[in-house]
Amino acid sequence: MLKNRKLSAAIADASWSELIRQLEYKCQWYGRTLVKIDRWFPSTKRCGKCGHIVDKLPLDVRVCNCPECGTHHDRDINAANNILAAGLAVIDSVANVRPDRDESKAR
Repeated sequence: MLKNRKLSAAIADASWSELIRQLEYKCQWYGRTLVKIDRWFPSTKRCGKCGHIVDKLPLDVRVCNCPECGTHHDRDINAANNILAAGLAVIDSVANVRPDRDESKAR
């Protein structure tokens, strides 16, 4: 069905929304937090060590070296580490924004 040009986008969107729905359900069930990061976050182009972002990285390039720090990266592992770091940063920023209940009562 995904080969049908008229229906493929709608089917793919429905599949992604169902996956997200299932992930939200499972996270709620097990007491976990689901963090969604920006769709255009450059997870594969960003060096996980120094943060340098490469301008272009074709899909056929599976391993690369950072031009800034020279770190050797596997594309998928680097992207996974960057996504994890971005999700943890979102959780940390939300946690730091909330006021401490004990301090608010003391004022």
